[in-house]
Amino acid sequence: MWPLLSDVKRPSRYAGCEFGSLPPKEDSGGMVRVCLAFPDVYEIGMSYLGFQILYFLVKGLPWADAERAYCPWTDLEGLLREKGMPLASMESGRPLDRFDVVGFTLQYELSYTNVLTMLDLGGIPLLAGDRGEDHPLVAAGGPGALAPEPMAPFVDFFCVGEGEELLPEALKVLSETKGRPRKERLEALARVEGVYVPSLVECDFSPGGRGMTFRSSALPLPVHRRIVDSLDGAFYPDMLLVPSGGIVHDRVPMELFRGCTRGCRFCQAGMVTRPVRERSVKTVVKKTLSLVEKTGWEEVGLLSLASCDYSGISPVIRELSAALAPKNVKISLPSLRMDAFSVHLAAEMESMRRGGVTFAPEAGTQRLRNVINKGVSDEDFTQCLETAFSKGWDRVKLYFMMGLPTETAEDLEGILDLAERALSIGKSRGKKAQVALSVAGFVPKAHTPFQWEPQAGVDELRSAGRFLKGKLASRHGGKNSRISLKYHEPEQTFLEGVFARGDRRLAPVLLEAWKSGARFDGWSETFSLPRWMEAFEKTGIDPAEFAARRRAADEGLPWDHIDAGVSKAFLLRERDRALGELVSPDCRPLGGNEGAPCRACGVQDRCPVLGKGGASRD
Repeated sequence: MWPLLSDVKRPSRYAGCEFGSLPPKEDSGGMVRVCLAFPDVYEIGMSYLGFQILYFLVKGLPWADAERAYCPWTDLEGLLREKGMPLASMESGRPLDRFDVVGFTLQYELSYTNVLTMLDLGGIPLLAGDRGEDHPLVAAGGPGALAPEPMAPFVDFFCVGEGEELLPEALKVLSETKGRPRKERLEALARVEGVYVPSLVECDFSPGGRGMTFRSSALPLPVHRRIVDSLDGAFYPDMLLVPSGGIVHDRVPMELFRGCTRGCRFCQAGMVTRPVRERSVKTVVKKTLSLVEKTGWEEVGLLSLASCDYSGISPVIRELSAALAPKNVKISLPSLRMDAFSVHLAAEMESMRRGGVTFAPEAGTQRLRNVINKGVSDEDFTQCLETAFSKGWDRVKLYFMMGLPTETAEDLEGILDLAERALSIGKSRGKKAQVALSVAGFVPKAHTPFQWEPQAGVDELRSAGRFLKGKLASRHGGKNSRISLKYHEPEQTFLEGVFARGDRRLAPVLLEAWKSGARFDGWSETFSLPRWMEAFEKTGIDPAEFAARRRAADEGLPWDHIDAGVSKAFLLRERDRALGELVSPDCRPLGGNEGAPCRACGVQDRCPVLGKGGASRD
């Protein structure tokens, strides 16, 4: 592959030789060679902390070794096919079909065609049923493993849950069974909690195909998501791979905690990463300073779903700032809550005052924010923006969604009302304020209270986006450059929804679209909805059946055989409260919320707030 790099865009994507990378190990017998495969370009994959963790985790196992591969951009794909060269690993140039396991991270539904590209370029049959004894086992993990059925025919086994807990055990089984028949190895893997082997599970569709049940004589169902109990005790690398070229998040990533109890009803990550588990302040500071020293990065990102909810956020920032400021290393908080505390915290960090500040109200009216349980009041919005402008910021970016359940035209206009209020607050503070609105289409995801709700169609989402554009222009005569608005084109949102809520019947569609040229569907320059609609037509599949239909509460869902932790009873209760426009409180005692009630979400037996053996599961 390396001889081709002079003829491709961004050859640094494929050069390898990163600072921090480790050479392949010698095989002393029973070694499981794993290629960690990320189905997107290098600068995306290298920005994903989980990929870094898994690389060094596997490197540290005596019975396994890891190398990496990323999806080549279309130019290199074409050259590889033209020259008859295989896709190979970054570290040693080993073709993918010469590994024992090729493991994909499924972060995003629109990367699924890239999985097929990498398998095909690597010389591995696309369908699991077509692979022989000499082919690698194809694994997949990440969020996509929680709703795995569209990818099930292409994957030998899924890792459901957190890799630090699950992957060493799965690889140990593969090491102990090396040389045995493929079927026996998969059956052995199926006995590992958190491993889902699709070939051992049959799907039964109800009349009309609108509900499904799963059965298996070899695999206990449902498959339970594995989690680490303590982040302080969990594996975290002492070194990181420093990229050979610019990447999206070019910084030392430090994960503060996992999980979220705020209960936003649209947020899959907030539901499936429960319970909340924090790293101690001491651990965060020690590991961060060590990684800055070893890697030479000039920025640290303090990561979580809501970094300001970390109980030790103030002492962490205080200690890190004192140590890193003399080295000109800046600290960033990628996620800010919409409250004055978060803004004050950010204002204390000189590096965060240099640009604009970003918040996510998500919905334009209080009614709709109650529906989605966002927990942001009109008073919070006003106080937050007043604080931001008073602290010196003059540019604000606001994220919203369109197509949310129960949304009306009034809710959409509320987005513009909030933008105008933000602009007015900025002007009152003597600022030449600028407000940027970003509006994305809502996708109802598995394992959330909205998993039964329909997704707005392409025409409906496009109409909502144009409605906002038109209203903004009419209110300001099209001349107000102080408020800008961008909305995501709805075609990709539509396809994401289809695969987020789909089952195995989508696999032939995926294969057909890939054969006709579907690549990098998450990238606007390569995405083609007509290509996908032709694939749906050829395979006789109606995509609206998956995305646009409201599902019955007692209907078997395509992910019922995967237990993400939160119970269906809890999700149904939250759905009912959403439709009743009722807010559910945070169950974590934060910000004066002492004595907050347990909402019996299903993970309370592992909840650190309740303690081990807390309230019983639903």
